[in-house]
Amino acid sequence: GVFRFSMLPEGMVFIQRDWLSSNSLLLHNDRSSALIDTGYETHAPLLAELMRHHLSEQPLDEILNTHLHSDHCGGNALLQKLYPSAQIAVPSFSLETSLDWNEDSLTFLTTGQSCPRFQPHRGISPGDTLELAGFHWQAHHAPGHDNQSLIFFESNHRLLVSADALWENGLAVVFPAFLGGPGFEAVSQTLDEIEKLQPNWVLPGHGRMFQNAANAIALARARLKVFDKHPEKHAWYAAKVMVKFKLMAEHSMAWTVFFHWAQKASLLSLIHNLYFEQRPWDDWLDSICQELIDRKAIERREGCMFNV
Repeated sequence: GVFRFSMLPEGMVFIQRDWLSSNSLLLHNDRSSALIDTGYETHAPLLAELMRHHLSEQPLDEILNTHLHSDHCGGNALLQKLYPSAQIAVPSFSLETSLDWNEDSLTFLTTGQSCPRFQPHRGISPGDTLELAGFHWQAHHAPGHDNQSLIFFESNHRLLVSADALWENGLAVVFPAFLGGPGFEAVSQTLDEIEKLQPNWVLPGHGRMFQNAANAIALARARLKVFDKHPEKHAWYAAKVMVKFKLMAEHSMAWTVFFHWAQKASLLSLIHNLYFEQRPWDDWLDSICQELIDRKAIERREGCMFNV
């Protein structure tokens, strides 16, 4: 869906995607245009069509990423081809890694996901003020889900681009809990930071835009409390998210191909080794899939896996 609600100022278009691709925010006036986050690579052609529709002959001047997970920057490469003058800005923490295109450090290999290479031009640091099509946004560090992530706050209308730091209902996987660095405590700090900002509207990385930030923060804190007390529940959740995401991207996979992907996605092996080593790998992976089947999130029939 594409939304230019009356509660969003003229010149802002919130593009809500499904859970494979992140949402995007297009900002444009008669002088300039900018896009925050670009979704997953398989949805990039649709995003390009939306840009052509909204911008017409106007160029896209800037592409900004809240963080460099593949579902937030997968459309960068195609848009860079279509709009060669567009400047790509990424969190300053990730600039060197993305310039070198180290797919392991960028976690694409770790999670078994893919992202076409793009050329970043500059970094955005916490505290930076970004002028985008006449609106002023302040960058804030938002560690937790990704310790290199940023969120953007527009104080005039009290709008928050929260990326995966805050959803309306739920909590994103806390990847640093497995990959090193502060994990659950960083999520808590970020929720405190968002609470201080007191946004009127939250434009999340996934799901619809929403108003009741206090309620979303309370739900996230409750989920975080469970995960902090029972880290194996968070690990199980993370494994399910990885499996579901892969099948959303591929639509269907032969079980043998899926099994091979799972073995190569080193984060799945790491989760298994850290929390479920007492269970044989095949049995553990099968039980992850079975829970998703029971929840009608995926299907398995005739030796194939299907997204639902």
